[in-house]
Amino acid sequence: MNEPVVPPEIPPEESLIKYPCAFPIKVMGLHEPPFLETMVALAIQHDPEFDAKTLELRPSSGGKYMGLTITVNATSRAHLDGIYRAFTGHPLVKYVL
Repeated sequence: MNEPVVPPEIPPEESLIKYPCAFPIKVMGLHEPPFLETMVALAIQHDPEFDAKTLELRPSSGGKYMGLTITVNATSRAHLDGIYRAFTGHPLVKYVL
């Protein structure tokens, strides 16, 4: 069984990201009704102040996929990592950048 990869801890003074910050996350999934609502719910779960009005939507050229830019308020590296794990681990999600 493979152990999960844990990124090395970066001291705050060496991080290129200064927390707290507005951090955009790009999420791709099938262009189906539950995708958008589910991703908004996940964002709110990790950032209760998430404003769905800031969400950017981009359907693929063929219309099969939907790209979302979800901007969350990340308070720390651990918080941001948790948000990424929530999106990447969700079965409706194909890619997270």
